[in-house]
Amino acid sequence: MEKNTRPVIEVRNLDLSYDDYAVMRDLNFSVNKGDIFVVMGPSGCGKSTLLKVLIGLKEPLKGEVLYNGVDFWKQDESAQQEMMRRFGVLYQGGALWSSFTLGENVALPLQLYSKLSSVQIREMVELKLALVGLTGYTDFYPAQISGGMRKRAGLARAIALDPEIIFFDEPSSGLDPLSARMLDDLIIRLRDILGATIVIVTHELASIFAVGDNAVLLDTESKTMIAEGSPKGLLADSKDPRVIQFLTRGEKQGVAR
Repeated sequence: MEKNTRPVIEVRNLDLSYDDYAVMRDLNFSVNKGDIFVVMGPSGCGKSTLLKVLIGLKEPLKGEVLYNGVDFWKQDESAQQEMMRRFGVLYQGGALWSSFTLGENVALPLQLYSKLSSVQIREMVELKLALVGLTGYTDFYPAQISGGMRKRAGLARAIALDPEIIFFDEPSSGLDPLSARMLDDLIIRLRDILGATIVIVTHELASIFAVGDNAVLLDTESKTMIAEGSPKGLLADSKDPRVIQFLTRGEKQGVAR
């Protein structure tokens, strides 16, 4: 039998806009199973808008977003919701409920979308918190922990339902270099443990080189993608000055991480 090599995500001829303002045009790329795929580019280039389209929060102007060959934006709302349950999302600030403990935050998607008993949910919560290095913090509130720990707690909630794809929105934003590096290491470890495919939106060079298997670079001026490939490969081989400028910015030490 011929092996199915279809990518997990396929973006075809995608145009993004806000009302009459064009954000990005003609985006075409694929994300393979198990990849850590980076959507990179400077602030204001449309990365976050693309993320909203990928996770089902904003409809594109035109084009297709296929998950395992199924066009998300051509499905009815019920089918879209079912597809979105296979996603995990870590937002910039962690997006934790401040009035809930970490355990209650992680338990929420399990209570809403699983048939587990309360005992099983408690066990699952402890497991997910342990996976992100937060053993013993189940009963802490978000205000009682550091920013890096809040990110990890948000990640524990994002993986509560064992998603097929995990999306990260600027995961290193607001973190000191050590916390950012620990989060990068955690992303790689979770990919390997869970077998998930990971999509990261970021402009942080250190993280791009540390975790990215493949990437696309969005360009503000041309309003389209100008490069695709592994970040280290693009830095080594690209002749496009726009690509080189973005991937160096005087921070080439990021490659060595």
